[in-house]
Amino acid sequence: MPDTCRACSKAANASSTASPAAPPTVPVVTLDGPAGVGKTTLAKRLADALGVAYLDTGAMFRTLAWKLGSGAHELPEGDLRARLDDFLFALSGAGGASVLSCNGVPVGEEIRTEEVAALASRIATIPVVRERLKAAQQALGASCALVVEGRDMGTVVFPTARHKFFLDATPEERARRRCLQLEAQGQPADLATIAAQIRERDDMDRNRAVAPLRPADDAVRVDTTNLDIDGVFAELARHIAARGGL
Repeated sequence: MPDTCRACSKAANASSTASPAAPPTVPVVTLDGPAGVGKTTLAKRLADALGVAYLDTGAMFRTLAWKLGSGAHELPEGDLRARLDDFLFALSGAGGASVLSCNGVPVGEEIRTEEVAALASRIATIPVVRERLKAAQQALGASCALVVEGRDMGTVVFPTARHKFFLDATPEERARRRCLQLEAQGQPADLATIAAQIRERDDMDRNRAVAPLRPADDAVRVDTTNLDIDGVFAELARHIAARGGL
């Protein structure tokens, strides 16, 4: 695979207005589902096992939310389009060592807060933001094989992906996992608050007008509530192997 895959929002927008984006021409594995189902850990592990790049599309939304600020969802569409032109995403490396960069700077822990997550959910409802990031994600997928996680990867961004999975778990279990993750990072974690945030985000993601969170018709659905990471990984790997690998 190439050392670096690049996708420019401005170039992607120019091409998408001329003709529909072409389907990916390289193998792609999609992992969709709500927050807290283990997508990140599993996607990295799958990418390691397959020797391909790992793309966290949620990090792309979070990066834009962090850079654009709290008022981004209230900007006039023309102003927002102009600001989106300034961002260039690139992906380098493979597996868990894959690095997502924006304008040449690796995306870091500054986007991994609950506040940024909430801002990302707001801008994710805006059609022009989804349009630009969809084009950028497809450009990356056309450049190198990927394991990609998100919320509409199998339904909208990579509808012809070779393997599609939809992971889910109860809101209570997902909140418990998020608390443990935050505590491990030395951050404060209140279970009731996080559970309420997860339910609010679920409602926004599942009911938005553009690309709502839902399984693709041909996705393999896995309930992770009572499974550990090894159990879920084994299930995903079994399905991929049964269909001839990547």
